[in-house]
Amino acid sequence: MKLITAIIKPFKLDDVRAALLGVGVTGLTVLDVTGYGRQKGHTELYRGSEYEVDLLPKTKIEIAVADDKADEVVEAITTSANTNKIGDGKIFVIDLNQLVRIRTGDLNEDAL
Repeated sequence: MKLITAIIKPFKLDDVRAALLGVGVTGLTVLDVTGYGRQKGHTELYRGSEYEVDLLPKTKIEIAVADDKADEVVEAITTSANTNKIGDGKIFVIDLNQLVRIRTGDLNEDAL
């Protein structure tokens, strides 16, 4: 099993959710987060004053999937979240050692 974590631009969430539904993902966790990458934020103008925005709003998505679906899910996220501009985000794929469904006690792939 894999845990796929994607950091994307907030306005791309609906596109990513639709793409994930299209490849059979039935559940995900979504969080609003802030952060920065290589661009280190940006400068904005407000009422004639310039100020630095260090942490940019992002959306974090976490999905647990079977090993054989991981590549398909990564491709769906990559395609749907891409704007061809800096700050599109990153995808992290991590091995999951154990997964438990709390309600039933199902383990690993049965808990997906």
